[in-house]
Amino acid sequence: MSGSRTGPGTSLKKPGTSTGHGAPTPGVRPMSQSGRPVSGFVRPGTQSGRPGTMEQAIRTPRTAQTARPVTSASGRHVRLGTASMLSQPDGPFINIAKLNLSKYAQRQNLAKVLFEYIFHHENDVRNALELAAKATEECQFKDWWWKVQLAKSYYRLGMYRDAERQLKSALRDQDVVDTYLYLCKVYRRLDQPMTAVEVYKKALEKFPGETTLLTGIARIHEELNDMTNAVKLYKDVLHYDNTHVEAIACIATHHFYTDQPEIALRFYRRLLQMGVYNAELFTNLGLCCFFAQQYDMTLNCFERALALASDENMADVWYNIGHVAVGIGDIQLAYQCFRLALASNNDHAEAYNNLGVLEMRKGHTEQARAFLQAAASLAPHMYEPHYNHGLLSLKIGDLQSSHSSITNSLEGYPDHSDSKDVLNQLKEDFAAL
Repeated sequence: MSGSRTGPGTSLKKPGTSTGHGAPTPGVRPMSQSGRPVSGFVRPGTQSGRPGTMEQAIRTPRTAQTARPVTSASGRHVRLGTASMLSQPDGPFINIAKLNLSKYAQRQNLAKVLFEYIFHHENDVRNALELAAKATEECQFKDWWWKVQLAKSYYRLGMYRDAERQLKSALRDQDVVDTYLYLCKVYRRLDQPMTAVEVYKKALEKFPGETTLLTGIARIHEELNDMTNAVKLYKDVLHYDNTHVEAIACIATHHFYTDQPEIALRFYRRLLQMGVYNAELFTNLGLCCFFAQQYDMTLNCFERALALASDENMADVWYNIGHVAVGIGDIQLAYQCFRLALASNNDHAEAYNNLGVLEMRKGHTEQARAFLQAAASLAPHMYEPHYNHGLLSLKIGDLQSSHSSITNSLEGYPDHSDSKDVLNQLKEDFAAL
């Protein structure tokens, strides 16, 4: 795949260009801040927390030398560096600066333990890389384990092509599932999802039925909006492991957004039977019960969700309760729920958007404009705030602002028919001036 040109459905940075059948549109399935469809599962390696917020600053690991929030990589390394490790009150357990890495590299068993300590506990990637390089020389470049550690160090330093070379060399020496997974991780970081899929499929030939490999391919198809193949692969995962939480959650989410809440409810109940017990699951159960017209269970599910919610997901629970309130026509309750969502998370773009719509219905133009502008600034990929702001500007006669907002809406969702209709009306109005 060329680095300068990307075809449709071959880039994770432009997932909306997928040509796969069954691709969800923003009008049916909500999108994340990056423009990807909302998944049914929080994946390892994804950035939690919105960019540029206090929440993200708090999540940044204190001992890691990185500005990234805690992910499956940095978070794990930081957690290993806790008081559970042996430490001395008068100084560090091991003074890495005084170590003779060449001497330790000659003692392979000790070198491997020392590398794990330096890489995971101290998070000193450069010294870990130096030790791995010397140890690789000592074993005459024949130990696949050291090649993988070199690749991990290169990956953490952003040297993805060097990591790719080491991982390919390691696979020539020894076929290991984790090595294939790490190589695919490198290709995803290089925004080459199709190459990653090829590597996954090659690994499946040697490890048939390996659920981690099938899940990796399914994630890529889902991020490319190719939901048909993604769901098929998740079902294959369940064929080999019928307790795979991610596969069950993602299939349930797909059925919910394809107007099959009853089927989604069965999958979410399966998660509940398996022991998954959190606010997100009860929120999803509540929404499925509501759209499946099982109103007696809806309120109980949301009450349980509120009881289990933490500061991180309380806003989403209130936001979904607000949606249910809109569905039953209780606009006052919906308004209160969206305000409570903002009280829990002041950067909740979806709540700002819906408050703007409610204010617009009441005829409060200035309040509606403020809410919609806040939503658009927090989530520029969402088309709804731009579209609603365009309608509001058109209503008060501000044609230029309306045109700008509708253009932004079509950038987020090029096939939005209502935005196209407003844009055509604006063109007629401009022509009449």
